[in-house]
Amino acid sequence: MTSDGLRAALHGLALPEQLTDAEAVAERHARARWSVLAEPGDAIAGLAVARLGASAALEAALDGGPAPEVVELSEREWSRALGRWQPRRDDHEYPLELARRVGARLVIPGDPDWPGKLDDLGVHAPLALWVRGRTPVLAGDAPAVALVGARAATSYGVRVTAELAGDLAARGATIVSGAAFGIDAAAHRASIAVGGQGIAVLAGGVEKAYPAAHADLLAGLSRQGAVISEVPCGTAPTKWRFLQRNRVIAALADATVVVEAGWRSGSLNTAGHAASLGRALGAVPGPITSAASAGCHRILREYDGHCITSADDVRELIGWSRDDPQPTHPDLTAARTDDATRILDALSTRTPRHIAEIARRSGVPADEATALLGLLALEGRAEVDPRGWRRPRS
Repeated sequence: MTSDGLRAALHGLALPEQLTDAEAVAERHARARWSVLAEPGDAIAGLAVARLGASAALEAALDGGPAPEVVELSEREWSRALGRWQPRRDDHEYPLELARRVGARLVIPGDPDWPGKLDDLGVHAPLALWVRGRTPVLAGDAPAVALVGARAATSYGVRVTAELAGDLAARGATIVSGAAFGIDAAAHRASIAVGGQGIAVLAGGVEKAYPAAHADLLAGLSRQGAVISEVPCGTAPTKWRFLQRNRVIAALADATVVVEAGWRSGSLNTAGHAASLGRALGAVPGPITSAASAGCHRILREYDGHCITSADDVRELIGWSRDDPQPTHPDLTAARTDDATRILDALSTRTPRHIAEIARRSGVPADEATALLGLLALEGRAEVDPRGWRRPRS
């Protein structure tokens, strides 16, 4: 394909100034195609691109010839890799068109918005990222904290997550998670509620909300942060891609905190990646009788995780003092004032009320009410006990 053809293929997926140099354009297009050819974390693809450059590595992969000497792979390893890549050699046009249609951006190493933390993954690092939202968030100076945990979260887990995410995001941290049900969603909702920024890492293409029930949540994240994936648009999330997605979550963050997780939870996979990358790792303890917290206790015991009971513990974990100057975000909290007032109006000083009742009285969705209650509790304007939420009497 000619340079003009490559530019046309990338039109709308990159900034105009990134499509001027012919060699850079070829490299960008090659990385876009590699995101189609190779599954996330493909070490041989990563090695070939690191040794040859994306464009030359792509040419070698599409030619189907012997392994280039500089790659230093056995013929068997190269042949098996070709067997994985060749069936997808002609599948690149539709993903690029679909990405253009939904306004996604292609970010590659060397771009100002490329998150350098991902380079710690070595040959397992993403070859490119597909992004919807504010790409500068990816390479910003703000401390980044991954909050992950069980999909089948308890009310305790959701409440603790909202408190942690809300406090950290309000003070400038970037909240990283996977947009799944349960703990992930609670973390993202709390960061949005306080006008903070977050990054959602998807296991499928960014053009489609997964789970579908989180379409509004992901739309909010793309306005205040970024929704990203290393797989191209049109790619379905699979179990393998969810597991590989976890390494990206861990690499993007300065610390990973597991709030609630079962004994064999996928969150332990994220914790393992964080530990192997030398990232700070913490876990929130729960009742010793709760199966939903067994994985957290396992992290504290077997992974040398730090016990997290508050946002201050997280700040200490990453060496972030309250006195440190914090990055400024656009003032998006003003729009939440009325909702917070409605939540307070729905609370009684005498009778504790459950989330469903508070949502009914306030007209605020239950998930948003949960996030706002966590923030109001931090401010001392709401309190909770096993019977529900209420306003403090004094």
